[in-house]
Amino acid sequence: MDERVREHAEVLVDWSARVEAGDNVVLRVGPDAHDLAVAVAEALGEREANLLATYSSGEVERAYLTAHGGEFDPDPGHERALLEETDVYLSLGGGRNTSATADVPGETERAYRRARTEIREARFDTRWVSTVHPTRSLAQQANMAYEEYQEFAYDAILRDWASLADEMAKLKDLLDEGDEVRLVSSGTDLTMRIEGRTAVNSAASVAYDSHNLPSGEVFTAPYATEGEVTFDVPMTLRGEAVRNVRLEFADGEVVDYGAGQGADVIGEILETDEGARRLGELGIGMNRGIDRYTDNILFDEKMGETVHLAVGRAYDACLPEGETGNESAVHVDLIADVSEDSRLEIDGDVVQRNGRFRWEEGFDG
Repeated sequence: MDERVREHAEVLVDWSARVEAGDNVVLRVGPDAHDLAVAVAEALGEREANLLATYSSGEVERAYLTAHGGEFDPDPGHERALLEETDVYLSLGGGRNTSATADVPGETERAYRRARTEIREARFDTRWVSTVHPTRSLAQQANMAYEEYQEFAYDAILRDWASLADEMAKLKDLLDEGDEVRLVSSGTDLTMRIEGRTAVNSAASVAYDSHNLPSGEVFTAPYATEGEVTFDVPMTLRGEAVRNVRLEFADGEVVDYGAGQGADVIGEILETDEGARRLGELGIGMNRGIDRYTDNILFDEKMGETVHLAVGRAYDACLPEGETGNESAVHVDLIADVSEDSRLEIDGDVVQRNGRFRWEEGFDG
């Protein structure tokens, strides 16, 4: 086995999920994530955790959704019972076809996601972490040779996470102290309120309220959004290519939208429910181990010199205790490149210009 696979498993189990002896662990395994699953299982055994492995496949999900009548049980008791007994939930992505569910009707997809709201909440109550095993399908999606993609993925995953956490804490402190964020670039002039919200130093560990590996972003839950924003990083959403998305906000919600490609997909997402037209997240990428776009949100949104916004659900970690943020059955990220002709302001002070933070070499205030 490639030693990097074992290192990936060690980071996931120890740094990210903080697994301890006696923890009940559900391991959700994609079809081509077998090697990583074996390494994680070994690590869990060494730590004397309790393991239950499950199988996850986009093709299985497609078969189920296309055959289903569309009336989904909002509270499947067997799955809830499992999650209620789960301490740690680890998801190992690695499918054979990144567009496996592309032909599932949009209304079926939306109904399924709405019905699973309570199940998602139960999973969010665990120490959950999502990661991916570098597979040939992901390499193909990224337009890279397989070996090249492996190098790319492990550069992003096998980081000195403690050092990166220290750097990202600088931005977290600025956001926590701020009241308003303004993002300005080509096709974008957007303001968002962040007063009273808590930014998350997303350092790839549940100890930081961070649930992705790789991670490397600082995010918060904005509100009262005004203005317009253009997302120029290519993406695939629900199996369809999306390019140059434009959203216009007034009174906190999307009042107009467009796209160079994939406008119908954006429209379907925004129609999911009332909360889908409001922002749930402002995220600022800081992982410079990610040096190119790969059409995989797990990596692309963490890339240095990018900013992403998500329509839909806000994360509780960003909200004051007892306060409910934006609620939705979706949380869909869209990414903007801010490496040129851009600035990010907090309360009128420029904290990032052209992708460089004010504490970094090359920052031009």
